[in-house]
Amino acid sequence: MSKHTETTYATVPLPAGFPDDVALPKFVIELGQRFDDAGYELALVGGPVRDMFLGSNVTDLDFTTDAKPEAIQQILTGWAHAQWDIGAAFGTIGARYGDWIVEITTYRDEKYDPDSRKPEVVFGTDLVEDLRRRDFTVNAMALRLPDFELIDPFGGLKALVSGVLETPGTPQQSFSDDPLRMMRAARFAAQLGVTVSPDVAEAMKDMGSRIVIISAERIREELVKLMIAPKPRRGLELLVASGIADFVLPELPALRDAQDDAHRHKDVYEHSLQVMENAVDHEADYFAAPNFVLRFAALMHDIGKPKTRRFEAGGKVSFRHHDVVGAKMVAKRMRELRFDKDTTKAVARLVELHMRFYGYGDGEWSDSAVRRYVTDAGDLLKHLHALTRSDVTTRNKRKARRLAAAYDDLEARIDQLAKEEELAAIRPDLDGKQIMEILGIKPGPLVGRAYKYLLDRRLDEGPSDFEASKQALLDWWAEQPEAQE
Repeated sequence: MSKHTETTYATVPLPAGFPDDVALPKFVIELGQRFDDAGYELALVGGPVRDMFLGSNVTDLDFTTDAKPEAIQQILTGWAHAQWDIGAAFGTIGARYGDWIVEITTYRDEKYDPDSRKPEVVFGTDLVEDLRRRDFTVNAMALRLPDFELIDPFGGLKALVSGVLETPGTPQQSFSDDPLRMMRAARFAAQLGVTVSPDVAEAMKDMGSRIVIISAERIREELVKLMIAPKPRRGLELLVASGIADFVLPELPALRDAQDDAHRHKDVYEHSLQVMENAVDHEADYFAAPNFVLRFAALMHDIGKPKTRRFEAGGKVSFRHHDVVGAKMVAKRMRELRFDKDTTKAVARLVELHMRFYGYGDGEWSDSAVRRYVTDAGDLLKHLHALTRSDVTTRNKRKARRLAAAYDDLEARIDQLAKEEELAAIRPDLDGKQIMEILGIKPGPLVGRAYKYLLDRRLDEGPSDFEASKQALLDWWAEQPEAQE
C-alpha cells in the first residue's frame, strides 16, 4: 500500500446545530463502515465533535468503539498505512492513513485510587457509559458512524452554547476519578473562552490538593496547553482562585503579596498577568505561532519580587536583583515540572535579562552596550524584544510612548550594527587555535580566559585586524601570572 495517500474530503450530513459546510476526510466514513461491517460500533468522539460544532478546523481524529484492541487491530489491517499499540492495556490503538494520525480507543472507565498516580482501567461495552466517564460535557459528545448520529446524553451542545463548563456526573466524582481534570478546566477556560459552573468551581476549591497525586509530566503538559491558548489569563486566574496554583505554580499567587513601587498602581500579580497578555499581542510581530517560552517568561518575569521586596526611606518599595532571584526561582520550578533543559534555560535567561533595557532611554548607549545586549540575548533576542515591549503597563501614556520610541530606536541600532558587523554571530578576532599558537599554550582553562578577554575587547571596540588583535592578546598575556612562570 502507498505510504502517502492524498486526502479527499466530504461534506458530511451533521445533525441540527452544527455548521452546514463541515468537511471531514472521506476516510472517516470509510472507517466507520469497516467497523460496522465487522459488527462493531465506531464513533467520532470528544474534541473533534466539539470543534466541528464551533466551526474550528478538525486536526485530531479520536474514535471510540466497543471493539477490544485485538479486534481494532484486525479491522485496521489492510486499511491503515501503519498502526501501533499506544497502550493496549488502556485500550488505545494508533494508526496512520496518509498524513492523518487517528487514535481508536475501546469504551472504558478509569478511576484513580486515592493514593495512586495511575488510573485503573476497565473496558466497557456501552457508548453512553463511556461518555459518562469523560471530563466535561462539551467533550462527552459523539457522532456515531457511518451515519453521523449525534449522541449527546449530557447536554454538551447546550453547554457550548451557554459557554459554561460542566461535568457529565458530579464534579466531585469526575475530579476524584482523575484530578488532572481540574487543570483541564482551566485549560478549556483559556482555550474555549468558557467559564466553569458554580458546582465545578466549588469542587476545584475543595479538591485542589488532590492534584498532588498527578505526575509532574502530566501537569506540565496541561500548563503548556493553557499557556499557548488564545486566552491564557482566564485559565491562570481560575487556577489561582481555586487554589490549585498553590500546588502546581505557587510563585504566581505569591505575587499578590508584593505591591509595586509605593503601591501606586496594580499589584505585581495583576502586572504580571497584563505583561503576559501584552506578550500575546506582541508575539505576532516576532513569531508565526503562539510561543510558550515568551508567554511563560512574561508571566514569571517578576516572581523574584516577593523575596526581594524592601521598604525604603520615604515609603518607597524596592525589588533589587529580583531579576536574578526570579531567574533561579523559575528554573527551579520548571525543573520540578520536568521541563526540558533548553526550555528551562531559555525562560530563566529571559527573566534574568528583562530589566536590561531600562535606562536606555535616559542615556545614549554606546555601540559596545548594544553589542553586549545582543550577545547576552543570543538566540533569544526576538523573545527579549517582545518581552521588553510587553513589560510596559504604565497608565502614563506619555511615558509609554517614550519607552516604545526608545525601544524602536534600540532595535534600529541593532539592525544597523548587525548589517555592519554580523552582530548575531559575533566572535573574537582570534580563534582558539590562533590563541594557542600565539601564546604557545595547550588546550585548557587559560585558552578560555584569553578567548573571553578577546570577546570583551571585540564587544567594546568592535572588529580589528589580526596584528592589532595579536598585540592586544600579548599585552594581556604579559599581565597574567602564568606568563611569569
